[in-house]
Formats: sequence, C-alpha cells, structure tokens
Amino acid sequence: MLDWLSKPEVMERFGRISDAIWSYAELGLQEHKSSALLTRTLEDEGFSAERGLAGMPTCFVASYGSGKPVIGILAEYDALPTISQKGRVAEQQPLVAGAPGHGCGHNLMGTAAAAAAIAIKHAIDKHGIQGTVKVFGSPGEEMLVSRPYMVRAGLFDGVDAVINNHASSGFNTGYGIRGSALYSVIFTFEGKTAHSAGSPWSGRSALDAVEIMNVSTNYLREHLNFTHRMHYVIPEGGEAPNVVPDRASVWYFLRNSDARLKPMYERVLNCAKGAAMATGTKLAEVRVIAAIHQSHHNKTLAELVNRNIELIGMPEWTEDEHEFARALQRQMGREEKGMPAKTGGIDKPEAVFTGGASSDHGDVTLIAPTATIRFPGNVPGARGHHWSTVACGLGSTAWKGLNAGAKVTAMSAIDLLIKPEALKKIRKEFEDYLKTHPYESFLPADAKPPLDINEKRMNQYRHLMEAFYPEQD
Repeated sequence: MLDWLSKPEVMERFGRISDAIWSYAELGLQEHKSSALLTRTLEDEGFSAERGLAGMPTCFVASYGSGKPVIGILAEYDALPTISQKGRVAEQQPLVAGAPGHGCGHNLMGTAAAAAAIAIKHAIDKHGIQGTVKVFGSPGEEMLVSRPYMVRAGLFDGVDAVINNHASSGFNTGYGIRGSALYSVIFTFEGKTAHSAGSPWSGRSALDAVEIMNVSTNYLREHLNFTHRMHYVIPEGGEAPNVVPDRASVWYFLRNSDARLKPMYERVLNCAKGAAMATGTKLAEVRVIAAIHQSHHNKTLAELVNRNIELIGMPEWTEDEHEFARALQRQMGREEKGMPAKTGGIDKPEAVFTGGASSDHGDVTLIAPTATIRFPGNVPGARGHHWSTVACGLGSTAWKGLNAGAKVTAMSAIDLLIKPEALKKIRKEFEDYLKTHPYESFLPADAKPPLDINEKRMNQYRHLMEAFYPEQD
C-alpha cells in the first residue's frame, strides 16, 4: 500500500489530478468536472459509484470491498469566489480576474481521499481483507451544504468510522469539539415599487427592510454571547436608484455553539420580522440554505491517526520549495522560515470555546466516529480563503502534502479494517458520547440544496478559465 503510494509515477498521477481540479476551480454545487474526474478515477480502479445523490448532481459515493466494517473517507472539491491566482506565484496575480480559486485546498483534499481509497483497495485485494471502503464525494462544503443533506438521505447509514482530511501548513490531528455550528439563511423582502423622486410615498422599499434588519442585527451583537459570529452580504438590492426596490434579500451566516445556535437564529429572525413591520413590506421568504453542527472528533480515533502521522513524518522539501515559501511569507509580512520540518501531534479541546470557522462534516461526527487529518502543502503564513492559499495549491509542494495525507488516511483505514479491538474501542467512546450528545439535524425538513446560487457566477467565468485547463483535458 505505502509502496504503491510512494511510486513517483503514482505521486505524479494524483498530483496532476489535483492540479486539474485546481484549474477547474468550480464553485459549490457546480463542480461537474471535478466530481466527474474523481468519480472516473475511482471507477477505473474497480470502485462502484453512485452519482447525483441527496439532491445534488455533483455528490457521489464510490465503494469497494464487501461486508463489515465499513470505513468512510470524506472528499471535498469546491472552490471559492473571486480569489483566482496564478499557482506558485508569491504575489497577487489573478489567473482570471474575479474568477474562483481554491483558497482552502479542496483540490488536494478530494484527490488525497481518492488516492487513499485506491491504496486501500490494493491492500484489500492483496491480503484478502474483509470490509468496505467508501469515498463520500461532498460538494459545496465552502457553502457548508452537503453533509447535512447526505446524512438526511441516509448515505452514512451503516458506516463504522469516518476519516476526514484537510489541507494545512502542518501535519496533525485533534479531538473534541471544534469549530462553530452554523445557519446559512437568505431573508427576502417584498415591497412596492414607485418613482423614487415623483411619488416615493406610494412605494414600500424592500431594500429599506434589508438595511433596517442589518441595523437591528448589528445592535443585537452586544447582547449575544462572545462565541457568536455573524456576517452577511446583500445579493439583491434593487435595480436602479430612481425606482423604489420592490424586492431585496440579505444572506446571513450565523455561527455559534451547538447549544446557542438555535436561540441566536430566532433572535435574528425576529430582527427580520421587525424590519418588515417597520417598512410596511413583507418578509416573503426565509430560505435556510444549510444548518450544521460543530465538529465532535473522536479521541481514540485521533490517537490512532496520530500514530500514523508520526510514522509517515513531514515530507522532505527541496530548497526551491523552501524558497517559494519564504517569498510568500515575505509578501504576507510573516517570518521567513520556509516549509515546516516537524509534525504537530494532537490538538486537545479548547479550554474555552471562543467561536471560529465551520465545516459541514460536523454532522457526520455525530453519525459515526470521525477524525480529521490535517496534511501539509500550504505555506505557513498563507491565509485561508485568500489568494495566498490558491498560490500554494499547485505543483510539487502540494503534491507531496496530499501524498502524505493519502498515506496516513490509507494506513488508518487499514488499521480499522484489520484491528477489530481498536475499532471496538473507538465505537464504544462514540456510543457513550452520543448518550449526552444525541444527533438532531438543524436542517429544516423542507430545506433543499441550493443548486442555483453559484450557477450564474460559474457560467460567467468558466469559458475564460478553460484556457488554463490541462492540455489532456
């Protein structure tokens, strides 16, 4: 298994797959080429794949093996808007101005998951190992969308343990509660149009409702626990200043702990209702895009993963790779220390939760015991959701990092397949934890994946980005 992943031609093969997905840079739920490439790669190795699952055309599950235990591997492959950047260029230079870019390393993560699964397949075949490996192709993670819908569709039923991965500048794992739970909600107001100068008194501005709602929520911040995060954009605010807007919307991300999220959402909803009342408009739609839990990582599984991180160790970086890192660090105003030299061990739970970023794999952690491998490749000092991370995601440094992550993922999954006592201990911790943390989806029953949100923007840039797709594509 490790011999196969260590072959130069294998590292190059999956490096080029990652580079291709980097060039596609497809936004959430528009990852048609990225999803197809990963699915085809797995099918070519004998995996059976189901596509278009949980109401999402770019969602897939690819399986190999038979019977129990069933080990899941999570794969992500969506990009972020507006942060296009040339690869391995240590200053801001967009590849296509305004276009999407992989500012969170998802091109590496989906590829590492596929490479690991294929390595596990080789081990199953060679040694006659009993069990099943499943790759869960999860679109739209940057919108925090896919996993709640995948859980609701029953895709994780019967899975015994799950290994997640994430691109990083270090090489480590962790356990306990991490990240923020989140509601992603679009509030849409309807008013009445009028001539803004001739008879504004006869109109009712939906944009006024949006602005009053935002004023209300900004005053609300003072009275929310310090664990909260709240941010918004206005995707729809009218067509012209001389026409009173009869339709406007505002898109909120509301973040907090699992326990505080729902009460926070209710207070924000009241701000929307009050804004409608104050402006004489109608709160026409409250569209919940996604609703996710914090991540609850399993300690015993994290310890197993960490042993394999220590066995694999940090990749050996060339002087050219260190020099690119130092150049980027210089550009970012960070210490010019190059690529990391040592693995990072296990992150322990925070003594006090203060809030932060989110991941929709949080729901999976309450369905099956889960640990996350954070593998290297990014330059220390690069910022997430920023052109600097896009610059890191292409080429040799990224290839080495994803290969190291794939090795640890494969080794950990094999441990779970061939060591029943280890899996039993992991499952015992998980089942005991669920007694005090039972899973209840935050997702409303009528919520549907937002297939429309990124379609227009992706179509705007895709034809311009095609010039930078790999030649063989």
